[in-house]
Order: sequence, then structure tokens, then C-alpha cells
Amino acid sequence: MLVEETPIAVPITLRTGAAQVHRGITIVPILSGALPQEQYITLAEALSFGFRISEVDANGHVPELLVQNPLDKQVLLYDGEEIVGAKQNRMLEATILVAAGLTQKIPVACVEAGRWHRTSNDFAASDRVSHHEIRRRKSRSLESAPLAFGISQSTVWSEIDERIDEHSLVSETSALADVHEAERPRIDAIEGVFPLIDGQCGAVLALGDTYCLDYVSRPDAWTALWPKIRRGYLLDGLRHIEDAPTASEMIARFIDNVTTAPRSQRPSPGLGLGLEQRLHGDTATRRHGDTISGSGLALNDELLQLSAYSRDDQSGVFGEQTPTSEGHHSAKPTAVVVETRRA
Repeated sequence: MLVEETPIAVPITLRTGAAQVHRGITIVPILSGALPQEQYITLAEALSFGFRISEVDANGHVPELLVQNPLDKQVLLYDGEEIVGAKQNRMLEATILVAAGLTQKIPVACVEAGRWHRTSNDFAASDRVSHHEIRRRKSRSLESAPLAFGISQSTVWSEIDERIDEHSLVSETSALADVHEAERPRIDAIEGVFPLIDGQCGAVLALGDTYCLDYVSRPDAWTALWPKIRRGYLLDGLRHIEDAPTASEMIARFIDNVTTAPRSQRPSPGLGLGLEQRLHGDTATRRHGDTISGSGLALNDELLQLSAYSRDDQSGVFGEQTPTSEGHHSAKPTAVVVETRRA
């Protein structure tokens, strides 16, 4: 499907707090800047008030789900957030703002390849957003066909299989949830090193030369999301626990690359509100020679959400398969200074 994109010339402005460091894991808080304009709530809060996510029909369809929002509030569904139940666990394939009173389909990816039977009528929220590596790979695979449901599925399955093998797990349904459960004690033991701070609305994860950035416009929304995003960060972080921490100037370079990268916008996936923005970090256009990928969501000229990743062009994924109803089997740069606080 051909998607018309509009270039965006205005750079992103981000403020950072003191870095939180534990051995090879560094997380830099992003602080609120401009007063947020759009009002919205997150998935977990919305579900408690009657928001619903279900299979599209009795048969189900792997790459899409049905959301029903009976509330008088907009609901932000966060890229990579894992939901559990129904016929198989899924993760949200993009950030979508669901309008008040709206019923719509949304794009998702399966994260439980070995189950295709109901355990509940509706989905429930989990305690995590999927780890940054699976989201990074998904982001890459969506660049060529952002509105094609299911285009990232084989990428997601491949990453989950790698994690299951890495942990020597026996997972009856090839579920990403089993990987998280296996590492739950280790994640629980260190998550307190990375607390939420006043005014926080985002974070940068640095693991060696690998980076991830997440941001939302509202600190109250970030407060709800941070425990879930942090669990995903730390699942990847455990792989780097014995490494040296990333140098602050390298983190600052990544943030600078993100905030000054060329961007374009196009319709939001799943007919959500706003416009999806894509980052373009090709080596030919990047000042530092680094490459990045990522996407965000904007409404009424306000950036509501952003996820960005360092990009290894040698690990691109091509020729994705699309699943069926069955289960699997230039602006002036802004100076960025990162202060480090070790724990």
C-alpha cells in the first residue's frame, strides 16, 4: 500500500536528567518541557473503566484486534505494550490514540506462537512493554509497509525464539511471557535502581553501543507506563550487566541524532487519531554517520509519543511473511548534555 508522507522540518526538543547507572545498564530520564495540550489516559487505566480489546470475531485474525472505547476520554495504546488472554497474547504494533466513543481495529503482532484457543473473551494488560530489541526489529520491518497488518510477524517470532533458546526454556506455547517470567527475580532485584523522577516523561536506554528512547507528552501517562517500559528495558539490560557503562557523550550523540533527524508523517495505523511520524536516519543524511529508526505520534502539532532506536543496517529483515487466522506453527542541532549518577 502506497502511503503519502509529508516531510517535517521542525526539530524535537528534549531535556534530560541525571543518568541512572547500574553496572552495564544506563538509563537517562527525559523531563517534561512544554505544558502538554492533549488529554489522554493509558491502557491499564482505560481497561478499569470499561475499555475493551478483543479478537475481531469468533474466528480471530492474528495481526489485528478490535478495540471498543465507551469512555469520554482518548486512550493511548503504547507501541510494544503486551496484552494477554483471548486466543493468544499479542503486542501492540504501533502507538495509537483511540478517540472517545470509537470502535476500531488495531495492528498487533503475536507473541505466543503455540496457542490458538481462548483463555478469556477480552484481553488484559500485562505488566510490561516488550523489550527494546524486539521493538527495534519490528520498527525496521515496518518501514517499507507501515499500514500492512502482519508485516513484522516473522521478525517478532524470530526474536522470541532466540530468547527462548538463549534461556534454555521449555515454553509450551512459545510465549514471550515465559522469557519475562524466567528473568523476573533478576529484574525485580535491580528495578529500584531506576526510579521515576519528578517531571519525567521519557527515558533513554543505553547498553554499550545500543540505544532506545521512549517519550510521551504527559508526565502522568509516563508514570503509568514507566514500570512496564522499565521491565522491557531490563530484560535486555541483563544481557549487558557485565559490560562497562556507556559513555555519556555517546548517549548525548544518540539523543542529538534523534532530535535532529529528518522526519516525515503519514496517517496513523489502525485509523487512530493523529499522524504517525517516522524518523529517517540514513548514513547519507546523518551528521554523525550513525543510523536510527523509530516512529512517533502527533496530533494538532503536538508530539504525543516517540520511540527511537539505534539501527544496525547489517541486521535488516526482509521478505516478511504475513500470518493468517491461525497461530504460528535541516535545523540547527540542540546541544545535549548527559549527567551521570551511578547506583
